[in-house]
Amino acid sequence: MVDFAGAAELVRRAELVRQEVPHERGRGAGAELLSVRLAHAERLGNMGWAEWNLRTGAAIWSDQVYAIFGRDREEGPLSLPDLAAMVEPADLDALDRLLWHVVAGVEPVHAEFRVRRGTGELRDLRVVLEPLMAPGGPVGMHGVIQDITGRRRAERMMSESRRQLLEAREQAAEERNVMLALREAILPAPTGCLDLPGARIAVRYVPAEKTASLGGDWFEAATTPDGRLLLAIGDVSGHGLPAIAHMAHLRHALVGLTMTGKPADRLLSWLNDLVLHQLKDTTATAVIGHLDPATLLFTWGQAGNLDPILVRGGLATRLGRPPGVLLGAVSGRPYELARTRLRPGDLLLMFTDGLVERRTRDIDVGLELVLAAAHGLSAHDLEAGLDRLLAQIGGPNPEDDACLLAVAVPEPQEGPEGPGAPEPDGRAAGVRP
Repeated sequence: MVDFAGAAELVRRAELVRQEVPHERGRGAGAELLSVRLAHAERLGNMGWAEWNLRTGAAIWSDQVYAIFGRDREEGPLSLPDLAAMVEPADLDALDRLLWHVVAGVEPVHAEFRVRRGTGELRDLRVVLEPLMAPGGPVGMHGVIQDITGRRRAERMMSESRRQLLEAREQAAEERNVMLALREAILPAPTGCLDLPGARIAVRYVPAEKTASLGGDWFEAATTPDGRLLLAIGDVSGHGLPAIAHMAHLRHALVGLTMTGKPADRLLSWLNDLVLHQLKDTTATAVIGHLDPATLLFTWGQAGNLDPILVRGGLATRLGRPPGVLLGAVSGRPYELARTRLRPGDLLLMFTDGLVERRTRDIDVGLELVLAAAHGLSAHDLEAGLDRLLAQIGGPNPEDDACLLAVAVPEPQEGPEGPGAPEPDGRAAGVRP
């Protein structure tokens, strides 16, 4: 809306030009140029001036007002009653208040209302009027009429866009809460460290910043019937509820197959068949291993997943991974095993690619960041150490979730020694020098 000072200025300028044009008609080219400039200014602002005589009912319009109302100049200007007939019924009160105030005072007044032109087209108008005073009171009114249809349409579009954006954000937040709650119900992360025979376990699930990017990352850490520890981590392709559902299917299948006591390579083969035949159009990565608490021998296989990292004596290195294809990629390709002898004080990191991958950097850069951050990890402050690691590598991935499983082998003084503790000079098979 126009303020009173601005409205008065618009009316004053329009009136000065309107009065000046007739006086200049006898001055030749100067008056003609002034008239052209006025018409050009009116077209640019989509506005024109108008005047109504309250005693005679006569009206005068500039050319642009005819264009605003979609009216031929030969038809002449609209009288005030005819103008009221074009106003949308819901906006008649605005016109009535405008006319009442203009004849009751001396200050410019303004209002907005909609008119429906002869073609049925609805236009938004802003009208600023000022009374024409005489000794006996107001004898007429004059002012400026501006077509603001485009502006109001843009404002309505912006308002609708903001409303839709707000609704989309609220819906996304609700969907995120639902998906996170579903993940938590399917795969609750342990609170604090989980102490299993011969190892201390800590887990971090880091959801993607974007709701639509929540995916199917999972982990498993449990004691098997034969006393070994099952340690597994994986990532199902895709995002949203379908990925979470597939993740639940795959993880529950692994828990059941583990009861067979078969090694990791056989478990991976079965899971590959499951993804190929039951989870259509899906692939998955995984690392599955068994840790023997007595010998600290970690026997493991992988299916398209990144290598685990071994932290030993303050040095972090990637394990040399055995051959293994993505789950669901091809049938009949055998999986192989690797054997890594752990030592008291060792720490093993297993993680999904969302931890290191970013659109803005190469995956090798992310891996180097994780290796550098992992140097300071130890079983003494495993929880706080994982939080520091996540902060040092850049925090959550905006476009993918991540899962991190840390397995710490306690020092002899931290817990009872297993009957088959490794030799002091035992080497970690498969560890890069």
